[in-house]
Amino acid sequence: MKKSLFIFTCLLAVAFQSSAHYLWLETAESGEKNKEHVVEVYFGEYTYGVIENPNGENFAKVKNFSLWVISPSGKKTTITTSVKGNAFQGIFTPKENGTYTVVLNNNEIDVIDYTKYDFGIFKTHYHSTAKVVVGDKVDLTTADNNAGLVVVNASSDLAVQNSSVELQVLYKGKPLAGQEVDVYVADLWTKKLKTDEHGKVSFSLPWKTKYTVETTKKEDFPGTYKGEGYQFIWHCTTYCIAL
Repeated sequence: MKKSLFIFTCLLAVAFQSSAHYLWLETAESGEKNKEHVVEVYFGEYTYGVIENPNGENFAKVKNFSLWVISPSGKKTTITTSVKGNAFQGIFTPKENGTYTVVLNNNEIDVIDYTKYDFGIFKTHYHSTAKVVVGDKVDLTTADNNAGLVVVNASSDLAVQNSSVELQVLYKGKPLAGQEVDVYVADLWTKKLKTDEHGKVSFSLPWKTKYTVETTKKEDFPGTYKGEGYQFIWHCTTYCIAL
């Protein structure tokens, strides 16, 4: 009996983990004025190195995302995307010096029923940001998600190996204290952090690799979407630093 229960628990964990995919952005943190800058949108499970085919069935469920860039002067410009390799790729051209914020948002995802995994019926809200600096002035990224979670890059310098990064987590426009934040790198290495009273976390970048930050929050607010009822909203935001 104990053995059967153990096997069932393992299978349940694997089944849930295989579905725990996320959207994230990848782009170079340094850009040039009047030169095209590439942004890529990925969907998968970076913990296990899974990247979904953008033409595949799994990506089709979340491909109704919106992507835009906010200039240093506050101008918003939509970024159109097309499939390139294993990602959706978009391009924008910086016209001024300063810090740009690339924003991905997806609040148009069908309701999911995970009651068989003891997780409930929920609606997912994905959000992701990226920082692009043109010139020498490095500022905070812009928070543009008053409906959920957002990660703000609060670092005053560009990310390089052996430096550190400071991030701030906001929820509906306010700093989120005591929030668990996961940092993932290659080879399944994971570090768990908690935000301070100002919603901030900081960590070092000892390796020249990709660091993917993720934080989630359950909002106990039932509703309906496309005629389907849900018990809560599952907010997920990501931030990627590629050295």
